[in-house]
Amino acid sequence: ASKIRRGAQGPDAEGRARGRASGEAGAGVGASAIRVRGPARAEKRVKLTRMRKAIARSMKDAQESACMLTTFQEVDMSGIMGLRAKYKDEFEDTHGVRLGFMGAFVKASAFALKQIPSVNAVIDSEKNEIVYRDYCDVSVAVASPKGLVVPVIRDAQSLSISEVEREIGNLAMRARNDELGMEDMMGGTFTITNGGVFGSLLSTPILNCGFGPQSAILGMHFTKQRPVVLSSGEIAARPVMYLALTYDHRMVDGREAVTFLCMVRDQIEDPRRLMLEM
Repeated sequence: ASKIRRGAQGPDAEGRARGRASGEAGAGVGASAIRVRGPARAEKRVKLTRMRKAIARSMKDAQESACMLTTFQEVDMSGIMGLRAKYKDEFEDTHGVRLGFMGAFVKASAFALKQIPSVNAVIDSEKNEIVYRDYCDVSVAVASPKGLVVPVIRDAQSLSISEVEREIGNLAMRARNDELGMEDMMGGTFTITNGGVFGSLLSTPILNCGFGPQSAILGMHFTKQRPVVLSSGEIAARPVMYLALTYDHRMVDGREAVTFLCMVRDQIEDPRRLMLEM
């Protein structure tokens, strides 16, 4: 019986040993050294840019330091799209800048930040204190040759929509020309990112903590025609965008996060609220 057991186990044990040896031998071999059939393959290594290193550090810091949770809302874009369609030419003639959607979202967010101060606040763990900020420095994600960057619109709560749009245009131009410095991205209190321009339907954005402590980030997404039940009970097609708010649950309670997001939604759905600050 012992011989039978040895005979049954021997080949398996030898196979496992060969597998381990093969794995150990190949552990230090790069992918480029693996023999494959077909045309030759190559790899290229480039140094991380200072910007990419800062972004990578920011993402990792957020994961390690914050307790992130995301809540969602949908917003009917009919109101703001109708306003833009009606006044975009006159707006550009008057102010010299184009009327987009980001300006409205920045203003709606700045208003909501003033109403829900905890979303604009941060925890200072070293001093065991909460830092409340009475200004809204909104970081806005824009494209650059080196990837997405998040320059800051300072004192957004005090700017008009035209001033916000002008600042966004200026920052976007500087980003495209690779003229933004690290100081342009430092010190934001809240971030807005718009994955919708690339077709993103839904996402859970990561807090932007590497350029200054923040407790929340708003994610905008692709606007798509969807069936909506109107107050009359009828079903109609409406342009709908999904909004996501990722927040640090250590600082922001769920009630405050949802209330904040609903405030943003209400102002976008009825742009008159933006003018009346309601």
